[in-house]
Amino acid sequence: MQYMLMFFDADGPDAPEPDMAAWEAYINPMFEQGIALSGEELHASAMGTTVRLREGRRQVQDGPFVDSKEQLGGFVVIDVPDLDTALEHAAKAHCALTGAVEVRPVVLHPAEEDAKADA
Repeated sequence: MQYMLMFFDADGPDAPEPDMAAWEAYINPMFEQGIALSGEELHASAMGTTVRLREGRRQVQDGPFVDSKEQLGGFVVIDVPDLDTALEHAAKAHCALTGAVEVRPVVLHPAEEDAKADA
């Protein structure tokens, strides 16, 4: 089953720089073992743009939608047998100590499930 692990950590001018060595030690083995399917690091939330459609008009706002100390910093999609295994991988992320890791199942549509079964 596929799960997206979304990494939330401190954000803003006072946030510490990410420990890239710790991230690489966490992420690289999952890719090497074929557990991680894809993933990306995101720029700081201040680089984001929020779009809303109100009364047929597009509203664009610089920065994140949520005003929070923690922002989405990146994600990885993993393929593991079950939720418990996904939670084990999530708990190993160092941002789980100071921020959070949200684990959410990925919806696979029938064509995607067929392709995965053929692989």
